[in-house]
Amino acid sequence: MNIQQKLSILADSAKYDAACTSSGVTRNRNGSGTGNGAGSGTGNGAGSTLASGICHSFSSDGRCISLLKILMTNICCFDCKYCVNRSSNDVERAFFTPMEIAELTMNFYRRNYIEGLFLSSAVLKNPDYTMELMVETIRMLRFDYRFAGYIHAKSIPGADPGLVRQLGELTDRMSANIELPSKESLAKLAPQKNYPSILSSMAVIQNGIQNRGQLPSPVPVRSNVSSGRSFVPAGQSTQMVIGATPENDRHIMTLAEDLYRSFHLKRIFYSAYIPVTSHPDLLPVTVPPLLREHRLYQADWLLRFYGFTARELLDDSHPDLDIRMDPKCDWALRHLDRFPVEINTVPYEVLLRIPGIGVRSAQKIVRSRREGLLDFEHLRKLGVVMKRAVFFITCKGRKSPGTVENAELLRSCLLKESDTRLVSLSTFGHSQGEMKPRQLSMFESSPENTIWLPGREDRQKCLTGEM
Repeated sequence: MNIQQKLSILADSAKYDAACTSSGVTRNRNGSGTGNGAGSGTGNGAGSTLASGICHSFSSDGRCISLLKILMTNICCFDCKYCVNRSSNDVERAFFTPMEIAELTMNFYRRNYIEGLFLSSAVLKNPDYTMELMVETIRMLRFDYRFAGYIHAKSIPGADPGLVRQLGELTDRMSANIELPSKESLAKLAPQKNYPSILSSMAVIQNGIQNRGQLPSPVPVRSNVSSGRSFVPAGQSTQMVIGATPENDRHIMTLAEDLYRSFHLKRIFYSAYIPVTSHPDLLPVTVPPLLREHRLYQADWLLRFYGFTARELLDDSHPDLDIRMDPKCDWALRHLDRFPVEINTVPYEVLLRIPGIGVRSAQKIVRSRREGLLDFEHLRKLGVVMKRAVFFITCKGRKSPGTVENAELLRSCLLKESDTRLVSLSTFGHSQGEMKPRQLSMFESSPENTIWLPGREDRQKCLTGEM
């Protein structure tokens, strides 16, 4: 089997790892540019993503970074029921040697296809053996090829903590996937994995981040590479599969809140379950629940940047997010007793809870009202989405003419203004078998062979978090 055949197999197998903001994207040279590469030292990173395995992530300053996203191997000794690469599944298998991955990465980089590497793997033989191969691969890139670009690597559940630390010394970001939202589901669908081993890996990574520069490096320093690399400088993330098991959104967001608090994660990725297999313990899914995934990402933004808690967003009487509108609007409609608020006097923390006001527009409001009182036209110029915010605010003590106060009528108005609409699957020429998984797409099944399709504004909110 040649390199191109291996790349085709292992890049396709890697598309279910949702640890980049987009995956499986095809973009030609006339499309939007990718910006300068991380550590590339080149000009515009235009490149092409037509080759197998190219995905996109975003740097802290907003640049789009192209990554080679592959598995080291899809030969797995684990039999996770939801996974396409499980040992009992009849799929074509392949294996990259550390040298092959290093050379492939450098060849793609020199051609300006990529600026970094995303490396994951199935569990070959056992977790330690697989991690040793991953460490050797990235060590070869860093030391032998002097590759200084961005590298994101997945930690293998159950691997020795020493190997986890070694990998952390070489990579920019690491992931230890929580996989499923509960211990019970993990034990039922992935019996070779367990929560304690996954949380242990996350704790090792977090401990290394907290003690940067205080612990001796487990990676031998060679003369041709500068020493002093920071341990996982871009932090750690995790992923959980959504829709394969019966946990509700409240359970998922409570778990997310606990993980952020305990391990200071940079990001949790919610991966809508793609029905690649059937098993009695898996929930029946015909179309991936990608709109549910989208709403969970929006709720995740509210936890991280808007001061909400999981308990505020969801409770026993409201355990799941409304797929028809963003969770901030849904929360406001269930707490109308807190509105309307006066835009010129309300504190910043309350501004963040008003639908249609994001972090940036709230900051602009705080700065602008130091110069004088704001009216509705001022707010529109500051970037506030007035078609939502107008129902929840007053300006100079007055409400906007024509606003409604009845909860049901207000919900109807917001749904009418929403970008989300119901469209027949036949509009897109898709049969169920042709549905392609795309990270952060927003589709959801409904009874009459239709899907929920958010428009441009809703898709933009998914990336910017401005709600």
